[in-house]
Amino acid sequence: MLEVDRISKSFATPSGPLSVLDDVSFVLAAGGRLAIMGPSGSGKSTLLSILGTLEEPTSGTVRLGGLDPFAALPAGRAAFRNRQIGFVFQEHQLLGSLTALDNVVVPAIASGRVTPGIETRARELLDRVGLGSRLGHLPAELSGGERQRVAVARALLLEPRLVLADEPTGQLDARTAATVTDLLVELASESGRMLVVVTHADAVARRIGAVRHLSDGRLLP
Repeated sequence: MLEVDRISKSFATPSGPLSVLDDVSFVLAAGGRLAIMGPSGSGKSTLLSILGTLEEPTSGTVRLGGLDPFAALPAGRAAFRNRQIGFVFQEHQLLGSLTALDNVVVPAIASGRVTPGIETRARELLDRVGLGSRLGHLPAELSGGERQRVAVARALLLEPRLVLADEPTGQLDARTAATVTDLLVELASESGRMLVVVTHADAVARRIGAVRHLSDGRLLP
């Protein structure tokens, strides 16, 4: 379960604190999916960064599986993030010098968990997203949709409890976006994983399921 309780976030500026999130709360059960929509500057990406433990809230708590990652030291928080959270970004963030297969394996390299079993899972995930014949291709040799499918496989490699996606189809045409979204929902929903997607696209939000809107830093009912 993901429990977000009264999260607020502000940043210091020369003219005083700038409030970005204000008293945001929600609960997502195991297997739950949520799309968060809102205009630019509404706080969507900041909220996702906090859920992913990349940014610490000014106040409030986040618990994933009953654990508060912000109670840990930075090294412990990074290990928690690696094990428990998978990320899919708008810009796929693939490493240009690595093949599709090696890009998927990167989270295991970061955690020192590269085993024959991990490579087998990476191959299986790439096959699931339709790239089983392109394991050795570099990102430059793949289309935008293919690169994003590699990113989806990478996010799921270590079987995280929570998958976060920040505008994962923002650079894709409508048809490719629908395909990538459906794959993300299908794969992330296995084994009770939770999925939170930030998007501007109504079509993507409808495919995710439940939709909440963020406006001026507040999450509307």
